[in-house]
Amino acid sequence: MDAPSRDRTLIGSDDLVAPLQRPSREEAMAAVRTLIAWAGDDPRREGVIDTPKRVVDAYGEWFEGYDADPAKELSRTFEDVQGYDDIVMLREIEVESHCEHHMAPFLGKAYVAYMPTNRVVGISKIARVVEIFARRLQTQETMTQQIADAINDSLRPAGVAVLIDAVHQCMTTRGVHHRHVSTITTQFTGVFKTDASLRQRFLDFVNKR
Repeated sequence: MDAPSRDRTLIGSDDLVAPLQRPSREEAMAAVRTLIAWAGDDPRREGVIDTPKRVVDAYGEWFEGYDADPAKELSRTFEDVQGYDDIVMLREIEVESHCEHHMAPFLGKAYVAYMPTNRVVGISKIARVVEIFARRLQTQETMTQQIADAINDSLRPAGVAVLIDAVHQCMTTRGVHHRHVSTITTQFTGVFKTDASLRQRFLDFVNKR
């Protein structure tokens, strides 16, 4: 059965926007067969004959973030915070994503905090927001910004802090082949941006063992 269509746009050099129809499952499998043949193998070979199906299934899981809405995840909030006015933070959220440049995985951890004003959200929803953006093609820098913006827009907190520490396989398995090199990106808004001591508390929590 074909996957549901998604509304997408393509912007060409003339800046004209045209609708992009999501390919069918069979078209996606045919594209995988083409890549197998381009790599030098025979897509009809017994060992890889079912690979297109597996790859398409894997892509459906790896990139399911396109079909999810972070704002919806953050829409159910709780206003009974009983005077709580300090940091809410989640540490070591698993990040499994793919870079948009080579479609290679990058894996790591996210640390996310916000300073509530008059409402909070279930802690699992913060982890879910990270997962939604991770399961899309983008750069780590963009994802860090997206997570901060989503929390800021939905919860209207006094501030948001996001740090992601990840290893990119486009750097470790190709190109320069440097292993054990991680990339750290941060984004601070509100009080985390203006208050150095609060920002340091967040970083201390990140480094706490």
